Amino acid sequence: MDIQLDALPSDPAALQAIVRAQAAALLSRDTLIDRLKAQLAALKRARFGASSEKLDRAIAQLELALEDGEATLAEAAPVASSTTPTARSGPDRPARQLPPPHLPRVEVRHEPDPVCPDCGGRSLRKRGEDVTEVLEYVPASFRVIRHVRPRYACGDCDAPVQAPTPSLPIERGKPGPGLVAHVLCAKYCDHLPLYRQSDIYAREGVEIARSTMADWVGRASALMAPLIDALRAHVFAGDRLHGDDTPVPALDPGRGRTREGRLWVYVRDGRPAGDTETPPAACYLYSPDRKGAHPRAHLQDFAGVLHADGFAGFNDIYRARGPDGTPRVLEAACWAHARRKFFDLAAAGPAPIAENALARIAEIYAVEARIRGMPPDDRRRVRAAEAAPKVAALKARLEAHLARVPAKGAVAQAIRYALTHWPALCRYLDEGRIEIENNAAERAIRPVALGRKNWLFAGSDEGGHRAAGILSLVETAKLSGLDPERYLRDVLTRIADHPINRIGELLPWNIAATA
Repeated sequence: MDIQLDALPSDPAALQAIVRAQAAALLSRDTLIDRLKAQLAALKRARFGASSEKLDRAIAQLELALEDGEATLAEAAPVASSTTPTARSGPDRPARQLPPPHLPRVEVRHEPDPVCPDCGGRSLRKRGEDVTEVLEYVPASFRVIRHVRPRYACGDCDAPVQAPTPSLPIERGKPGPGLVAHVLCAKYCDHLPLYRQSDIYAREGVEIARSTMADWVGRASALMAPLIDALRAHVFAGDRLHGDDTPVPALDPGRGRTREGRLWVYVRDGRPAGDTETPPAACYLYSPDRKGAHPRAHLQDFAGVLHADGFAGFNDIYRARGPDGTPRVLEAACWAHARRKFFDLAAAGPAPIAENALARIAEIYAVEARIRGMPPDDRRRVRAAEAAPKVAALKARLEAHLARVPAKGAVAQAIRYALTHWPALCRYLDEGRIEIENNAAERAIRPVALGRKNWLFAGSDEGGHRAAGILSLVETAKLSGLDPERYLRDVLTRIADHPINRIGELLPWNIAATA
């Protein structure tokens, strides 16, 4: 409702009508925003272990609707001065945040007119000052670095003397390490394909062809290949892994369409079990399909525990035996996957059996939440005393329900999934270093699932392998608490001249330790 402030009616009744209409409009918007927030919170709770892209899209749509609702509310609110409250206030309004203290400060002084506005006097005496801090954004800028190498000649023998040409990530190329790192991070971390980056840079007056940046990506990937190999060796050297996979579209040459490739992730992370010495790391690998031969090749030298979902392609790995006849790889099934079957039933409508199972699983998770980060022996003792009885009671209840529900119904399918994987679901109870779920791998695969429609339309299988390698560095840098772009810039600045036998010094956790 638009109101002309300079044409307000003088009749009190008309003014009251306008106020009531404005209040009703604001209340309606507040109600809509509250409803959107409730729906968004419900969807985020439903993401407990979820990997559904439909759920991610629904959350994104609600986020957008919520943004629009709040923006509309702010647009309709009257402009407030610094001394008057805004139209919308209350406990749900976010607290005012001060600009971060670590940011550089640029001081802009606003001196008043040297003449007193009241008497015209010119002898102004300073009595202090008021400071208002405003968080501002300065657009990223390109610059040209001129490497000047003066040429000298020896005064005794006339031999030429000159500093060596500085090492650059792209041999005989023009981009510096910072620009190449920015292109890589924008593509694989921020999901901006190269053609969009080209358009963005053109708006800043810098023309960089997409094909040129593609050449940079390929050359940088080749330059960092030894570092990627060292990272993968570290991941598979452990005896506890989290594994997952997700589809990625790849061009099918000669057919004019895409086929479904696969991106696999393996995560080594012992921090939940109190391991602060072993650096966490994520390793990605690409394959043109989802055949079980690929994970078998990935894990051919691995021995230990694999946290994974119920993918049948892992079965041959679990059946393999070591020299002593014991299983080389033990399966640790994911309780989040088992829980999801019951959650879907409960979300679809009244489902007492599923709701009871969810409540019991929540009790099991509550035990796990208290021991996260504790040493393995302590975790095992608490699990044996508190979680094991709850797990046994849940199994007895599920078996009793299975005997009474229709064999082909959805409830029976959810129960059978849990009971079929029961030994693997219970494996965490006997070993303090095993996790109750596979969320470490699902967290690592989520950025790929969110961004693949933008950045990974692989023109070939080679493009998939290249993306897997760079993603390994980017996501491991995040696990090490590093800014991925800053890390890649550091690596690309140093790697061309770095000794190959000391390549481990450039791994993210070693960079973080010396930063």
